[in-house]
Amino acid sequence: MWDLLIVNPFTNILLLIYAFVGNFGVSIILFTILIRLVTHPIMAQQIKSSAAMQELMQSDEWKKIQEKYKSDKEKLAQEQMRIYNERGVSPFSSCLPTLIQFPILIGFYQSIVRAISASPLQLLAVVRSIYPGLENITPAASLSALIPIQSKFLWMDLGQPERVILSILPFGIPVLAIIVGLTTFVQTKLTMTPSASPNDQSAQMNSMMGIYMPLLLFYFSLNFASGLAVYFIASNLVGILQYAALGKVNWKNLFVFGSPKSEKPKAKIIKR
Repeated sequence: MWDLLIVNPFTNILLLIYAFVGNFGVSIILFTILIRLVTHPIMAQQIKSSAAMQELMQSDEWKKIQEKYKSDKEKLAQEQMRIYNERGVSPFSSCLPTLIQFPILIGFYQSIVRAISASPLQLLAVVRSIYPGLENITPAASLSALIPIQSKFLWMDLGQPERVILSILPFGIPVLAIIVGLTTFVQTKLTMTPSASPNDQSAQMNSMMGIYMPLLLFYFSLNFASGLAVYFIASNLVGILQYAALGKVNWKNLFVFGSPKSEKPKAKIIKR
C-alpha cells in the first residue's frame, strides 16, 4: 500500500521530469519545488495559525493568567489549554508542516534510491513500477528507455552519501550535510512564532524544533543518499522564499537564542 500510494507515484514523477530535463539532480530540485507548491495551502494555514497564536499571547487575558499562576505550572497549563480551546488555536500548529514532511521525505528517499538502482532485479522493479500511460508522452522513446538513470550531479553521486575529499585531510567533508543543517536552522528561526513567555508550550516546542530539526536532518544527510540532501536544501530555500513573499520573515530571529519573544507594545506618552 505504501509503494502504491507514495513511492510509485514519486518515482514516476521523478522519471517524467528527468525525461524532459535530462539531469537527475535538477529533477530532484524541480520535484521539490512542485511538492512545495502543492503543500502551500497547508503552509498558509500554518502561518494563519501562527498569527492567531501571536495575537493570543499578546492579549490581556493571556498575560493575566501568566501572572496569576506563575507559581503553579499545572494550573497555568490548564488555563492555557482552556484559552486555546476557546479561541480555536493549537500550540502545535506550527509543527504541522514539519510532521507532514516526514512521510514525504521517506517516500522521496525511497523513490530516489529506486530510480537510480544498479542491480538487474532492482532495475526490473523500476521498469515494472512505471505507469503505462506515461511511457509515450516524453521526448524519450519511453520512460523505460531511460533506465538506468545517470546519478551524477555536480561533484556527487546522488545515490551515495556525499563527501568532499581533500588531500590535506584524512577524512571527507560532508558539505551537503553541513548546508542542510545551516539552511534548516535558518528556516526554523526565520519562521518561528514569537512568544510572550519562554515558559509556555508553544515557546518550548519552537525552541526544541529549532535545535533538533537541524541536527536530525544533518544526520539524515550525513548517512543517506545525497539526493535526499539536495531535496532538503531545495525545500529549505524555497520555504524561506515562500515566507519572505508572504512578509513573514523576521531576520532578527537569527540573533535570538531559543524562542523569540513578542515585542511589547510601547507605552504612549500623553502630553499635557
